[in-house]
This record gives sequence, C-alpha cells and structure tokens, in this order.
Amino acid sequence: MLIRRIERFLREFDMPATKFGRLAAHDPRFVLDLRNGRMPRSGTERRVDGFMQTWREAQNAS
Repeated sequence: MLIRRIERFLREFDMPATKFGRLAAHDPRFVLDLRNGRMPRSGTERRVDGFMQTWREAQNAS
C-alpha cells in the first residue's frame, strides 16, 4: 500500500509530509489526503515510488 511505503520513507529520512508531497506529487496535501483515504491513480503511484527510489539512491551515494 502506497501510504505505508510513504510513511516508512518519511520516518527514514525525517521528512515532513508537506515537503514530500511538494517534491513527489507537486501537492503539499498529498500525504494528508492519502491518510484520509485518497486513492492515487496508478501513474501517480509509479511516479511517487520512483521519487522515493531516486531519493534513496541519492542519499546512499553521498
């Protein structure tokens, strides 16, 4: 489930939900909306997963 992966990511990188939403989905309310039951489209889910993967790779490289 996407929200669980996002919540784990937020804890791992100590990132505020609004910052994540702005960077990953161009929507600062994205995570809050997911917490409230919003179901993202499959393309949005793939883009957000890609963002998290790219962020992890960049953090691991430094």
